[in-house]
Amino acid sequence: MTTPRPGSRAEQRRRTEARILDAATQVFFSAGYDRTTIRAVASAAGVDAGLVMHYFGSKQQLYRRVIDAAPVPEIGGTPEQAAEQILATLADRLASAPVASLALLRSMLTNSEAASAASAGIARYEAQIAQAIPADDADLRAAIISAITLGITVSRHLIKSDQLATADRRTSLSCYAPACSRWQPAPTQHAALAETPASAWPG
Repeated sequence: MTTPRPGSRAEQRRRTEARILDAATQVFFSAGYDRTTIRAVASAAGVDAGLVMHYFGSKQQLYRRVIDAAPVPEIGGTPEQAAEQILATLADRLASAPVASLALLRSMLTNSEAASAASAGIARYEAQIAQAIPADDADLRAAIISAITLGITVSRHLIKSDQLATADRRTSLSCYAPACSRWQPAPTQHAALAETPASAWPG
């Protein structure tokens, strides 16, 4: 794909679209799908509402772009590697709110498109985890791991529960690590990881 030349009209369009998309993500996150308006997104982006419609067509199409921008973590490799990747993803989500993902989660209870997109993303994430689990009930274990991760993210950044909202990231990770240590029939290095003091965690 050709990269737009700096200062060109194509580059200006790309930057404007990115600014609108970022503003839309923030507005959908704070207000939810039903209460978000094109005018509010335009105001947040510092552009005219007509320009938002010109680039994205409708609120629904704009929301679809926000959904598409919500990343699904890549999980793979050995069980140990997959566990490390899950812990690293959670560490990032504890450190800062995954705004695109949270915008989707906030809207999924009232918007069928958001619910469908969230379900599809969660299913892809769980399928990646299941492939790394050497057990007959890998799908169930993957679903439980995914549910715990999702619950922690929602509790910290949306519900803002007293404990999770203010807990030190290293302490939260050390409490979560045992869930990753039970993937295999025999103890692994993650069994030791579960016993690691919070002070030993990075960050």
